[in-house]
Amino acid sequence: MTIESLPGSSSSLGPKRSMSYFSNVYVLGLTITAGIGGLLFGYDTGVISGALLYIKDEFELVAQSNFLQETIVSMALVGAMIGAAGGGWVNDAYGRKRATLIADVVFTIGSLVMCAAPDPYVLIFGRLLVGLGVGMASVTAPVYIAEASPSEIRGGLVSTNVLMITSGQFLSYLVNLAFTEVNGTWRWMLGVAAVPAILQFFLMLLLPESPRWLYMKNEKEQAVSVLSKIYDPDRLEEEKVLLSVASDENIESKDSAKYLDVFKSKEMRLAFFAGAGLQAFQQFTGINTVMYYSPTIVQMAGFSSNQLALLLSLIVAGMNAAGTIVGIYLIDRCGRRRLALTSLLGVILSLFILSGAFFLQSSSVSVGTNIGWFAVLGLALYIASFAPGMGPVPWAVNSEIYPEAYRGVCGGMSATVNWVCNLIVAQTFLSVVALVGTAATFLTIAGIAIVAFGFVTAFVPETKGLSFDQVERLWKDKAWGTGDSQERLLSETEP
Repeated sequence: MTIESLPGSSSSLGPKRSMSYFSNVYVLGLTITAGIGGLLFGYDTGVISGALLYIKDEFELVAQSNFLQETIVSMALVGAMIGAAGGGWVNDAYGRKRATLIADVVFTIGSLVMCAAPDPYVLIFGRLLVGLGVGMASVTAPVYIAEASPSEIRGGLVSTNVLMITSGQFLSYLVNLAFTEVNGTWRWMLGVAAVPAILQFFLMLLLPESPRWLYMKNEKEQAVSVLSKIYDPDRLEEEKVLLSVASDENIESKDSAKYLDVFKSKEMRLAFFAGAGLQAFQQFTGINTVMYYSPTIVQMAGFSSNQLALLLSLIVAGMNAAGTIVGIYLIDRCGRRRLALTSLLGVILSLFILSGAFFLQSSSVSVGTNIGWFAVLGLALYIASFAPGMGPVPWAVNSEIYPEAYRGVCGGMSATVNWVCNLIVAQTFLSVVALVGTAATFLTIAGIAIVAFGFVTAFVPETKGLSFDQVERLWKDKAWGTGDSQERLLSETEP
């Protein structure tokens, strides 16, 4: 039996696929709980930028070394690379739920180690542990949410995880400001991160495993029980048949899907190239340059007060969260591809503004504090452009473009690409700025964003509203077919 011949296939469903984000409290609760992993991701990203200002005050060695500052930031990324790479295998072998629980335990231990660190080197070890947890969570949360989501709202629900990331960044700046006058400022900033990890651990104990993972592992009764809480009876029957077909197609490969297998078939290479490319460009277009170092960038712009730098960074983080909400609204309406391209146009413009602001500041012309505010405006415009598109789109696309048997492995590999690129940016940004100047650095990032626009145009297909099985057919047709599969499949999803 083929997907097209199913009585409940997309081509015959029409208006039946009309579930909204708030029509099923169970799915919404599952999404928010899983998204706490994104909150941990975002909080750690944001909190270190503010904590670093005070770590330098306590440890003179850190204040004197750009390399140590970059290592404190980037050691979490090293851990995240390892956690993401191994997390894909853990997801496929032991399930999304167990992977989340493991990530919570590791993150909590890392947070407590950082809080108690007597010197920069123990702090760096704590950052490594936190990174391991964050990396595993970054793989697990999008896949867990996607596999429990109806296809017509899957993009928005997966993007909720990105909203949790940006909310975590916003929360981190609030915490940074709250502890600016407290003894042991940076220790509180880093230690409080254990709280949401502990909360998620206990909430996850109450949630089921992913239905698609259960079905792939031949635990069909449990899978159907979970699906019955998501779909009405008619839709449930369709989803059961689709799962059965997908399970039959993957039964030979599910036990042999290894990292190198991804490169043995043309359709998998195309899918991974598109997914990993999106993850790479998400980082190389500068987002974590802004989020990790925004207080430092604000100080470069002429604002010397730590508290003022943190306050302005809080505004940037708030815009990031607000922009992500816009992205959740648009991603299942405008589509992933169009949203990414529009986002990149705004990113390119804002990076030119940032580059111009810092060029004028470094010139011999006396321009005063206004240029500093111009730089902050450029940062805000960057976030307003990036957050609705290039923020959620790479994670949404990577959660849905891989076949069942490869979803954990490929998700882990693409997330590892994200973290590797993240590490490169974090470890080199301050050094590059010192070498060529802030203006030239942002101009270079603008050039990368232009390349990213071309990449999305050429290699990323539209997957809005497609079932997992339809997405798999899309890649097979791109690899071996006529090339018109995208338009045909999208037309099947229209009412």
